[in-house]
Amino acid sequence: MANNQCSACVDLKFPCRPEYVGVARLAILGVASRMRFSYDDVEDIRLAVGEACTTSVEWAERNGKADTDIMLHSEIGEDSLVIDIFDQAGERKDDGRENESDQEPENIGALLITLLVDEVEVVPHDEGTHVRMVKHARQR
Repeated sequence: MANNQCSACVDLKFPCRPEYVGVARLAILGVASRMRFSYDDVEDIRLAVGEACTTSVEWAERNGKADTDIMLHSEIGEDSLVIDIFDQAGERKDDGRENESDQEPENIGALLITLLVDEVEVVPHDEGTHVRMVKHARQR
């Protein structure tokens, strides 16, 4: 999971329910605003975390795992912020729905995340998914 030897890290564990996504957004807003990010970069990070957590909540509801948690781990670097989001929302698989528009919000969310951060990686694991996002600070 997360690196326990991180010198500047913030961890947050919260229920995998929609009413707690705002807590994750506020927490990462506090972390990112203390770094060398522009206002727009901080907002991009906040939105990306919100999208990733919302997707975890949606999959947890689909898979009957709404009683699980999400773990947000952020590593604060000199010139970058690495955010790891781990969920236990079960497997993210196509459930065979014929109407492609049913998947559209999730596809838009994934596209939005890739536009908001510099690097993104989504890796399934036994119980759910690990999303890693990296945002690099620009020179101001």
